[in-house]
Amino acid sequence: MQTQFTITTNGPGLYEFTRDVREWCAGQGDGVLTLFIRHTSASLLIMENADPEVRTDLTAFFHRLVPPTTDPSMSYLTHTYEGPDDMPAHIKAAMMPVSVSIPVTDGKPQLGTWQGIYVVEHRQAPHRRQVAAHFGA
Repeated sequence: MQTQFTITTNGPGLYEFTRDVREWCAGQGDGVLTLFIRHTSASLLIMENADPEVRTDLTAFFHRLVPPTTDPSMSYLTHTYEGPDDMPAHIKAAMMPVSVSIPVTDGKPQLGTWQGIYVVEHRQAPHRRQVAAHFGA
């Protein structure tokens, strides 16, 4: 069984879509859910979903770790014609997962109590990110 989720983003940050995944998995039985983001400048992440400061701190950390090409520390980058956030977004996506697998039992993703599923947007501009989903028994 397959589907696709569309997540609208408004700049860098973590965008949760756990509820959509849970609704789609309901009634699926036992198996494994695989999610795959179809972009090279965004990532997928399973992360705490209770305290929003976790999302804020992660976004700040990744910005500090890989700043835009306008930062003097990034002057070595050559792929700059798509904007100062493009190559840093590719670097972040290369460091983070672009797919995740989640066990599903009786139609319920086996996430921990505080875990949520997120698209991590690395670009400044709004995007509509596509996440392909496959459920296999």
